[in-house]
Amino acid sequence: QVQLVESGGGLVQAGNSLRLSCVASGGTFSRYVVGWFRQAPGKEREFVADISRSGVGTYYTDSVKGRFTISRDNAKNTVYLQMNSLKPEDTAVYYCAADTGVGSYSRHNHSPEEYDYWGQGTQVTVSS
Repeated sequence: QVQLVESGGGLVQAGNSLRLSCVASGGTFSRYVVGWFRQAPGKEREFVADISRSGVGTYYTDSVKGRFTISRDNAKNTVYLQMNSLKPEDTAVYYCAADTGVGSYSRHNHSPEEYDYWGQGTQVTVSS
């Protein structure tokens, strides 16, 4: 059983930055692809970014490319999401998720269905 706990959310003004953290316990963290998703009120949960088991491979949704950076520290069982140049449309609950499957990251389809375990989420609110 894998437990994921997000932190780092908050209220910021547009243009500012936040760094989210996701700490995992249970299982072998370095074997998991880890992703960040977000869900705004009244909207579907959407993919934000994910990172391969080694941390070498990353993938982002177009709307955050160049502004967000995902990284991981396997020694600390932690994945980070550095969010710069935040916009009001980034306002959402942000969730981290772990994919415990063994498939190749190069064939990952980055959809919520790929992920087995989810955190409780952390609220990010960006004011204009």
